[in-house]
Amino acid sequence: MQFGLTHLIDPRLLSLVDESRAFYATRVAGRGPRSREELHAVRADAPAPAPSQPPAVREVVAADGRRIPLRIHAPVSRAATGVYLEIHGGGFYLGSAAGSDVRNRRLADVLGVAVVSVDYRLAPEHPWPAAPDDCETAALWLAEHAEERFGTTRLSIGGFSAGATLAMTTLLRLRDRGISAVHSAVLQFGTYDLSAQTPAGRLIADEYFLDAYAGTAPDRTHPDLSPIFADLTKLPPVLMVVGDADILLQDNLAMAARLSASGVDVDLRIYPDSPHGFTAHPTPMARAACDDVETWLNGHPCR
Repeated sequence: MQFGLTHLIDPRLLSLVDESRAFYATRVAGRGPRSREELHAVRADAPAPAPSQPPAVREVVAADGRRIPLRIHAPVSRAATGVYLEIHGGGFYLGSAAGSDVRNRRLADVLGVAVVSVDYRLAPEHPWPAAPDDCETAALWLAEHAEERFGTTRLSIGGFSAGATLAMTTLLRLRDRGISAVHSAVLQFGTYDLSAQTPAGRLIADEYFLDAYAGTAPDRTHPDLSPIFADLTKLPPVLMVVGDADILLQDNLAMAARLSASGVDVDLRIYPDSPHGFTAHPTPMARAACDDVETWLNGHPCR
């Protein structure tokens, strides 16, 4: 078996590289806030999320003694064939479920599934374990109520950047409860070592979001914080999406290897010349990746 990085890239993607490079050549690479003060400034300057049509339905649900707000996009004029629990990104300290409305509306329309996005609490005001508690609450509610609310028990989960980390944490929490309601997962360039103990994790050791999210946790290798250290057995099939120019590439390769060694069905997709967050950018590579996600979900038991 050949395992070079080039062997992990679909050759059909190479024709998209030049146009994608042209986009990044005129785009200044960004970096997340480096302090609480910078974070507040970024939040204050953030534009309002683009609305979807039709708009999301806002709902507050409860499970296991906790309550959490959700945004729901249901298929129009047809019954849902599955439910996709989406967890937004933003370094655990930025973003909102509303920021995913346009993407989630597209998923609902294309796949015919209900897309449920969770508005989890953000760090540093609400450090770990607030965010995974909220995501677990949403998943528990769906596990109990999806059939009566949406007419289906087919559940999938996915996330973008920090949302992928939280999606993995949610899968692990459900498994530890003996709940196997989620049938597939899509993880887009998550961060899986927040302890900076692995070589991959040390690449982002100076990022403020680590301190903001982990707070005063005494051990950042705790699997609920850093899923790379978790027991990864008995999880559903996983699609992993990452660019080869992402600082988190090594972290994603390590997680894919650990999942595979734990007996999990892993489909790893690597996209050339693509940085962190690339699936949200207006490039042909991003469109190809989003199409791949939709095709993969279409073929797995979210629906």
